[in-house]
Amino acid sequence: MAKEAAANIKVISQPGQLPRFWDRHAVFFANLLSLFFGNEKEIQNLVEEVGEIDSYGGRLIPILNLIYRSENSLLILEREPDEHLCRYFSQGLGLSLPDLMILEHADYEAIGRELAEGRQMPACIERVKTHGAHWVDGYVTDQTLSLIAVAVDKKTVATAQGSQSGNNKYLLHQYLQQSGLPVVLTETAGDNGDVKVALMRLRDAGYSEAVIKSQIGASGIGMMKVELDGTIEGLDVPQHYFFEGEVLVQAWLKIGEKGVEKMRSPSVQLFLNEDEVYLYDITEQILSVASIHEGNESPPAYLHEDPGLEDELLRQAGIAGQWLHRTGYRGTASVDFILVDREGARETEVYVCEINARVTGATYPSVLARHLRKGGAWLLRNLRLSEPQSGDVLLDMLDRPGHLYMPGMKGGVVPINFNFGEDGLVHKGQFLCMADTPEACHQLLDLAEADLPIAMKLVRD
Repeated sequence: MAKEAAANIKVISQPGQLPRFWDRHAVFFANLLSLFFGNEKEIQNLVEEVGEIDSYGGRLIPILNLIYRSENSLLILEREPDEHLCRYFSQGLGLSLPDLMILEHADYEAIGRELAEGRQMPACIERVKTHGAHWVDGYVTDQTLSLIAVAVDKKTVATAQGSQSGNNKYLLHQYLQQSGLPVVLTETAGDNGDVKVALMRLRDAGYSEAVIKSQIGASGIGMMKVELDGTIEGLDVPQHYFFEGEVLVQAWLKIGEKGVEKMRSPSVQLFLNEDEVYLYDITEQILSVASIHEGNESPPAYLHEDPGLEDELLRQAGIAGQWLHRTGYRGTASVDFILVDREGARETEVYVCEINARVTGATYPSVLARHLRKGGAWLLRNLRLSEPQSGDVLLDMLDRPGHLYMPGMKGGVVPINFNFGEDGLVHKGQFLCMADTPEACHQLLDLAEADLPIAMKLVRD
């Protein structure tokens, strides 16, 4: 279905069907550590909490030429990917892979400083300049990427302002309020004193917990959950939370409080081109107790029980997507939700939680699963190994019992990416299970867990 937006931005909703992505090729910088737009403390926290961060860009290898519909794109990673996994993608799955270039994040930042100071273009990006692509893209379009684009005479897919504004929770919250969409009870605070006042108001409103959010954050970074008890007076919110200005102080909805009986966390996957917002998948986020992202699955089983709920998710995602489009952002994104069922209520409450204006943790499995198999279900989990292994050994562990997915199979497991430790071995990976039903996907995950030396099944993204 489609409808015209006031600004002539069309919203197209076709869950389970991939859009026609870009008919162009690009140079894509896997600048994951730029997610916080210069907030160095948040970058440090991400590195410390996630681990093996320099190999996360490898998740782009199997999907980049699907999003940029060309065999002539260049992907710039922080470290060499696993050659055996790349061979599986190309020879086993028949995927077209981008050309690769290695550039560590420290060198990426150094290039930005040199260009900002008006120095000559560094020789290390000469390959970017001579590459045939007319476009430059990345996880985010930060100042460094914008400067590189000018230096190599190419265009950025998203504007720098659009990329930064599109990831800003404060700006999104303002828009949701102005649009009349439901929002969780929220206060704003400019310093620690304001935070304490806001928390006391939420406590007086009957909430026992709250969450403090910096305007820009990701993967739980820039988010602090607090108990609304006597510890409020001694609370000290780190200054990097105020990096962009005021923080959001929001009521934490929890089961057993204020009539809440059930909560769920779906996410709608978006693609924004020049004149459309395309909604192409609905997933359920797998979250830890602290609401840290650990994986996704699609489709959420409960949507079949309540078609009206799916319609409302798509309606609100379309409205949020139109706002994102107006910021100047283009590319893949996701709109994350909170669903709340209360005692005695006939309808589920639907709240937009945040927008992630980038390639997200759900983009990789959604694009790959919907490309490899028409219809069906998929499940993506992060698995940490108890015994680090080489990539070829891990692939063989899945292949020997017949669980490694190959074209034509009814279902199977696709390792999307391997994360390496300092020993050069795989310590963690992202594994995609594809089958006809969600139940079959979970069975495949159990088989993969039995095949591999798994230390932790529930691992953050």
